[in-house]
Amino acid sequence: MSIRLRLALQFGSILAVTLLLFALAIYFATQQSRRNEFTQSLFKRTLVVGHAYVAGQEGRADVGEEASYRRYLRQLYRTLPDEQGRVYNAKDQLVFREGQGTARPVPPAWLAEVRRTGQAVLEPETDYHETVGLLYRDEQLGPLVVVASSVDEDSRQQLNELRQLLALGFLAAVAAAGAGSWFFAGRALRPLRRMVREVDGITATDLSQRLTRAGETTDEIGLLTQRFNRLLDRLEAAFVGQRTFVRDASHELRTPLTALIGELEVSLLQAERPPAEYRRVLQSTLDSARQLNSLTNGLLQIARASDDPSQVPMAAVSLDDLLLQAHEQLLRRHPTCRVDLDFGETESFIVRGNEALILSAMLNVLDNACKFSKDTGGTVTATLARRRNHLSLLVSDEGPGLSAADLQQVFVPFFRAASARAVPGHGIGLPLAARIMALHGGTVRVESEPGQGTQVWLEWPVPERS
Repeated sequence: MSIRLRLALQFGSILAVTLLLFALAIYFATQQSRRNEFTQSLFKRTLVVGHAYVAGQEGRADVGEEASYRRYLRQLYRTLPDEQGRVYNAKDQLVFREGQGTARPVPPAWLAEVRRTGQAVLEPETDYHETVGLLYRDEQLGPLVVVASSVDEDSRQQLNELRQLLALGFLAAVAAAGAGSWFFAGRALRPLRRMVREVDGITATDLSQRLTRAGETTDEIGLLTQRFNRLLDRLEAAFVGQRTFVRDASHELRTPLTALIGELEVSLLQAERPPAEYRRVLQSTLDSARQLNSLTNGLLQIARASDDPSQVPMAAVSLDDLLLQAHEQLLRRHPTCRVDLDFGETESFIVRGNEALILSAMLNVLDNACKFSKDTGGTVTATLARRRNHLSLLVSDEGPGLSAADLQQVFVPFFRAASARAVPGHGIGLPLAARIMALHGGTVRVESEPGQGTQVWLEWPVPERS
């Protein structure tokens, strides 16, 4: 079932139920009002019947007055269909009856109720026939029960017409509501159909297309269009980054492999070579293999740093202890590099994270600082500090620095600045550190000027105290 049909059925059903309840309320309210009006008219007639009966008794009126009352009653009874009037004495005996048709008996219990309450309506009545009773008190005749009954033919006719009118109005309203719901649901869903057609045209080979915005951008469809376009932006950036990453990684892997294959092929061209030449070939191939190993390890670390944070084991980590470990490993790589450590005045640098990944991030930043300070003989400074809402590690070097254009590319994998082309490396140190910090909810900031060295900040959020 389509959304359009579902919406039309839902709105049509809601309106149909509402109209049905409204029609029933109107009908039963009208029926009750008509019945109350008719019973009140019958109560007025009981007063006339009671007065006529009392006045017509012997000694209470002359023969002419009694005949006059009877003529008045006959004319009064002719105004309503099957109208009857009866009078019961104190012993519940029928002492007077006037009217048309066959009199329906009344229960003695109901007569007793009329004497107790003063008036009552006989329940239940069918086919619009109503019977009412009134207690009429007379000093000489005692308490009399006057009963009046008739058929409410006017209500029967008017309620029949009202039923037909409400039924026709209900059917017409439901039909109009169904057609209107179908039409307006189609108009409301028209942007979605357009979005479906546009989405069908977007493929993995061309993510540059975007959904067009139509109408208000603040409604749900406009917001959905905005969110989907942002998703496409992220997907396009991810695909471009992936293609760039694969291209650059292939290029970086090809360089040592080409050197390795070339050395081996050259060594095989000559039948006999001096031992020194073999040693040189073996050393060259070993250097290429180490370069391949370093590059492969870096790629694996980037992949690991890009994992789902929920799948990476986290624990309380002391940044000062990790900095000491990174310093020790760094001196093994660069024995001549001078690194000064500054732990400030804070006693504790505890964050929640993965020890191996944070150590890798620190080591990559320190390794870059040492490599770029090697030629200038400068000093690398690593400073741990605590701010109001974060902990930071600042690594400063006295290397050649970076230009403004190079600063915008330092987090792109395999990017090498012009000033760093002569320095060994693959361009994955800072991108790896950035991904590790993002995995821990932290950030990496880099500031540099040509000839003024480079400063790199690793910043972690301060963990909440339990």
